[in-house]
Amino acid sequence: MAARKPSAPVPFVLDFLAAAYPAASVLLDFRNPFELLVATVLAAQCTDERVNQVTPALFRKYPDPRALAAALPEAVEETVRPTGFFRNKAKAILGLSAAIAERHGGKVPATMEALTALPGVGRKTASILLGACFGASALPVDTHVGRVSFRLGLTASKDPARAEKDLAAVVPEAKRWEFATRLGWHGRQVCLARKPRCPACGLFPLCPRNGVK
Repeated sequence: MAARKPSAPVPFVLDFLAAAYPAASVLLDFRNPFELLVATVLAAQCTDERVNQVTPALFRKYPDPRALAAALPEAVEETVRPTGFFRNKAKAILGLSAAIAERHGGKVPATMEALTALPGVGRKTASILLGACFGASALPVDTHVGRVSFRLGLTASKDPARAEKDLAAVVPEAKRWEFATRLGWHGRQVCLARKPRCPACGLFPLCPRNGVK
């Protein structure tokens, strides 16, 4: 069995990402934690661009958890239909809105435990919300972060939960949110899933290119 190639040095990766993507942020449009929470749920198996086309109309009709919780399911389904899996997504955002209204006085909770107790909210969604809205040292591992981290050798796993633990062990806590956000941008723009642009990548000199043919 071939020896595993050494991973790219974390300080090198952090410095490169900070220089390449200094203003990186989430690509979903939102004005408050509730809007980001709903948008993130809708973004599953859908592009951020498509979600951003749908959410303005959704939030004009239902601007807060109580309003959305009281909506007719059929009306919500029709509004979110373009995001795909619209029945499941409508059920999820109706459920989480009702839970926020009933359990949290209409305010989105700010802890991992409370967020992941909401219908349709997993650890990745909660991490995005905590990092973007509450200043937490969150480390959401989406498709892009997982892929690039694996190729860089920062994790040997393609399982998001395992990858998050591996990354948390090597990325300083104060840098985790910006690391995940910037690495996600790099995955979208350079380290593409099918045809990574390795020659154009500033990380290329020290990247082991795990899994890249």
